[in-house]
Amino acid sequence: QEKDELSWKKLKAEGLDEDGEKEAKLRRNLNVIMTKYGMNGKKDSQLVDTNYIKDGTESDTLDDPRLEKLWSKAKTSGKFSDEELDKLWREFKHHKEKIREYNILLETVSRTEDIHKNVINPSEENLVKEEILHNKHRELKEKLRSINQGFERLRKVSHQGYDTTSEFEEPRVIDLWDMAKSANFTEKELESFREELKHFEAKIEKHHHYQKQLEISHQKLKHVEGTGDKDHLNRNKEKYAMLEEKTKELGYKVKKHLQDLSSRISQGLQHNEL
Repeated sequence: QEKDELSWKKLKAEGLDEDGEKEAKLRRNLNVIMTKYGMNGKKDSQLVDTNYIKDGTESDTLDDPRLEKLWSKAKTSGKFSDEELDKLWREFKHHKEKIREYNILLETVSRTEDIHKNVINPSEENLVKEEILHNKHRELKEKLRSINQGFERLRKVSHQGYDTTSEFEEPRVIDLWDMAKSANFTEKELESFREELKHFEAKIEKHHHYQKQLEISHQKLKHVEGTGDKDHLNRNKEKYAMLEEKTKELGYKVKKHLQDLSSRISQGLQHNEL
């Protein structure tokens, strides 16, 4: 962990972690270590050797008793088809990810505030940092609002099943639509945003499709590698490389589109506060 921290500090100094993804990964890994050895201050820390602890990747646990209870209720309710359960599980995992992102941001803001409080002489640079802190607090507020809305939706769906008249299925799109309805949009702007969300959902579905095709291609590639057929292997490698490139490209477009939509909603919510 210490070695990774030093490497990250060098990257940050060179401006190579602008989106904070590498820092977030470092925090996740540290949390894994602390959880494994019961050092995270949680009384209910599990010291069992789960997949999440062993390899540092996401497990099939939701890390929240409330979510676990809702998911268990939904699975045994008989109100969901297998396909709907898959969709609901994606929503639960998405909600877990939102909570994780909120906690990372909260930790970052707390550290920044501690540093800021220790500064004796105010300066122009500190005024800029105050503005950044203000923006981060607003972001925290928006994330918490989204978490609360998301939990209420999960609670409702888990008890009642899916609404067949619902126009969106992708968790990220549902979140954006719920927040958009709370923002300061005119009817015309809201309708335009609804149409854009439909395009965004189609883009996400396309990305999901390529992810599945990439996974199938990977399995075929592993199989062909064992046959010793070089021509067949080269063809499969080319197909895998093409799918990998397309999947990455679509993933980037989805991420960029999500940032743009979130930014527009954030502006609308700010107008509400004003």
